[in-house]
Amino acid sequence: MNLTAKDIEIMSPVGSYEMLMAAIQGGANSVYFGVENLNMRSKSSKNFTLDDLKNIVEICNEHQVRTYITLNTVMYDAELEQMRRIVDAAKEYGVTAIIAADLSVIQYAFSKGIEIHISTQSNITNIEAVKFYAHFADVMVTARELNLTQVKEIVETIEREQIKGPKGRLVEIEIFAHGALCMAVSGKCYMSLDQMNSSANRGACLQPCRHKYEVKDKETDIKFEIDQEYIMSPEDLKTIDFLDKMLYAGVRVLKIEGRGRNPEYVKIVTQTYREAVNAYFAGEYTLENIEKWNRRLASVYNRGFWDGYYLGRKTGEWTKVYGSQATQQKVYVGKITNYFGKLGVAEVKLEAHDLKVGDRFYIQGETTGVYEGTIDEMRLELTPVPEVKKGDVFSIKTTEVVRRNDKLYKITEVIAPIL
Repeated sequence: MNLTAKDIEIMSPVGSYEMLMAAIQGGANSVYFGVENLNMRSKSSKNFTLDDLKNIVEICNEHQVRTYITLNTVMYDAELEQMRRIVDAAKEYGVTAIIAADLSVIQYAFSKGIEIHISTQSNITNIEAVKFYAHFADVMVTARELNLTQVKEIVETIEREQIKGPKGRLVEIEIFAHGALCMAVSGKCYMSLDQMNSSANRGACLQPCRHKYEVKDKETDIKFEIDQEYIMSPEDLKTIDFLDKMLYAGVRVLKIEGRGRNPEYVKIVTQTYREAVNAYFAGEYTLENIEKWNRRLASVYNRGFWDGYYLGRKTGEWTKVYGSQATQQKVYVGKITNYFGKLGVAEVKLEAHDLKVGDRFYIQGETTGVYEGTIDEMRLELTPVPEVKKGDVFSIKTTEVVRRNDKLYKITEVIAPIL
């Protein structure tokens, strides 16, 4: 099969309108998002309502981006009516597909003729599982614990035996390419429920595994940390270094994790993997480019990086510090008070900190998404100035349209902790 870059789908996470526009700007082919509370990020990210659904689909259709609703939690009888209402709305507004794991969702969406994608929660590890779900679904995520050799064998069997989904096309395999990993098998974990009465399998994980723990000798009261690491908190998955191997394995959909993260994460990670895929098919997947992409990925939220289980590892790599290890951070400094389209000039009210010529910045908003730039010139009362202070109203030029009430952030470098 002669593939091109257009045959590889980059699938991006969306938890807000800012993230939606950021994904589109980054070159996403599809976006996935939760509606109401029946999804695996119901507590860690902002979820859209049914009232948002029509607008989201219209925006995505305008940009030729596919839309996927996540309905992938464990379902109880009391929630079936709500689930059906969401599926019905998805059908009405033309959502591309439903991401599901529970058979109640799979069966109902199938009865409505909606395309179904099988979630990682279903833990697909073999070809027989693929054959079973092929009665209902066209796309499936294989378990995160599989290595690329196992994934390739599944893809080759699909092609050899011509295993097709309801749409009449060969089943496509999707895998996670980037983002947070969980210590549990395909996300099935009861630690949060046990300790905090908030279930991970209901989209409400409070992430106690991300904390640092001590081992205590009950007899002597001696305490110690294990290797001074967060021993249940894996570093983030990053596959940019072996993207060629993933594409060779026959993967067709690259999924980026991160519905609880920020808009610039979505734009930069999406953009980076889109560039890498394009480079692979153009014969430009080089060490020099990989180094450039790695620097870009390191600039946004991450817990450190490792390659997951795809290359045959048996145990994870654990984070050494709490929270993000991004090389850059954004600091809120003000908001856009006006925009003069003919001049390409934004008026800004500086509400915190100061700003200098040469500073890098983000402007973010629901329609604007993420605009990244460097201040080449600032004007205060029409006079060029090298610096502005808190309370000043000043103007800067932008190469893209921004809007009133968009937020302005200064980008600063982060000093790495000494470990």
